[in-house]
Amino acid sequence: MDEDKFNMSIRKFLKEVGVTSQREIEAVVREGRTSGNKLRVRMTLTAEGTDLNHVVDGEINLS
Repeated sequence: MDEDKFNMSIRKFLKEVGVTSQREIEAVVREGRTSGNKLRVRMTLTAEGTDLNHVVDGEINLS
């Protein structure tokens, strides 16, 4: 396995996840589909054909 290509491929995927996720969160907030001062979020990462199931929970301040 080429470590550099592998690393770049992961970074490209994570960049896409970050950019598209931010757009979706911004849309939810802009459209008023939230309440309160915080938005509780959860990101789940799975990989087809593996037992990968990585969950990250967090809060985004809206004020």
